[in-house]
Amino acid sequence: MRPIWTGAISFGLINIPVKVYAATEESTLDLDMLDGRDHSNIKFKRVNESTGKEVPYDKIVRAFNLNGKYVVLEKDDFESADAEKTKTIDIEHFVEESDIDSIYFEHPYYLEPAKGGEKAYAILRDALASTKKVGVTTFVMRNKEALAILKPYKNGIVLNRIRFEEEIRSMSDLKLPAKPKTKAKEQAVANQLIKQQTEKFDISSYKDTYSGKLMKLIKQKAKTGKTPKKATMKVVHKAEEDDLMSMLKASLNKKKAS
Repeated sequence: MRPIWTGAISFGLINIPVKVYAATEESTLDLDMLDGRDHSNIKFKRVNESTGKEVPYDKIVRAFNLNGKYVVLEKDDFESADAEKTKTIDIEHFVEESDIDSIYFEHPYYLEPAKGGEKAYAILRDALASTKKVGVTTFVMRNKEALAILKPYKNGIVLNRIRFEEEIRSMSDLKLPAKPKTKAKEQAVANQLIKQQTEKFDISSYKDTYSGKLMKLIKQKAKTGKTPKKATMKVVHKAEEDDLMSMLKASLNKKKAS
């Protein structure tokens, strides 16, 4: 793996040099875009708006349109804006992880200590584990300020980016049922169904089955040239709402029988 960011964790008066690596990878199939008429590959090019000619990547600069005039930014400008945050993962304070709602979690990264930072890295990792706390941090990655938490994971430390509050959309425009709207008996059976199906979470028991099924369809279509019949999905319609109790009870009975 190649590091996508290098810098240091600021822990009190200690700076721990680290390298940041992506902790995840896509499990979806890599699909190409083709022209539907002759199945030629679709290519995307960076072209000059004025000349229509393709622009080499090393000739592309980034700029901000300020009052109708572009201000071109060089690589050093991004670091000059806040040199400390572009090179430092600054721990601002420590909190309980359960205090952070899961809607804010965005993307995990592995942190590896750089040369000379191994001991301080281990001290921070073990302190986080023993106190059962996570460190709230801010830093700059790819010219964008990021909010994140540091938490121990197995023998290392994971940096998990979290969203800022202003990045979460309001739910005010959604048409949601008022509380309380459900009948007590229906709610009791639904609660019982949840309790009956509750078990210890084991991530290894969950697999990306959709990609496997899609690959099976691709191979089948390559042989026959035809798309298999699409399965239909049954949903509860408004006319069936009165029958919710019997469906909930049937769900309980189905679980008991299996």
